[in-house]
Amino acid sequence: MSHARSFAAVADKSATVLILGSMPGQASLLAQQYYAHPRNAFWRIQGDLIGARPELPYAERLRLLRANGIALWDVLESCIRVGSLDSDIEELSVVANDFAGFFKRHRNIRRVFFNGAKAEQSFQRHVHAGLASLALRYWRLPSTSPAHAGMPYAKKLEAWRAITAAELA
Repeated sequence: MSHARSFAAVADKSATVLILGSMPGQASLLAQQYYAHPRNAFWRIQGDLIGARPELPYAERLRLLRANGIALWDVLESCIRVGSLDSDIEELSVVANDFAGFFKRHRNIRRVFFNGAKAEQSFQRHVHAGLASLALRYWRLPSTSPAHAGMPYAKKLEAWRAITAAELA
């Protein structure tokens, strides 16, 4: 059992979209990089959408996210979890990130996308009530985790196209 802590948000003032995971997995925590597990489809999807391919240096992938108005963070600031699965997060240990402060600093964000069901559930349970006055729109996307292997890559990519769709703005 380990006490996991998330990373700082990847965002700049011009961000209009926020992608939220739940909590970095073990591979990500070891590498100190978002979505570091080689079978996680996040960077492959970002490669197809905005050119942030997995083979690029991590700093360049983050630069491309920011250049495309995309912020990246996790719902949870910390939690106790055995392993990497979201289902192993001990609910009583959960501490959410400071979203009120985040949205105060990033006023252009209007669309929030959840990378999977656990991110959405955690946000609804621990954060959403405090943000009711903000004009935000929310979407749950299929998880990019290798644990969510039941959906083919092409279907995940199609769903994830929503983050770059102008008509959703």
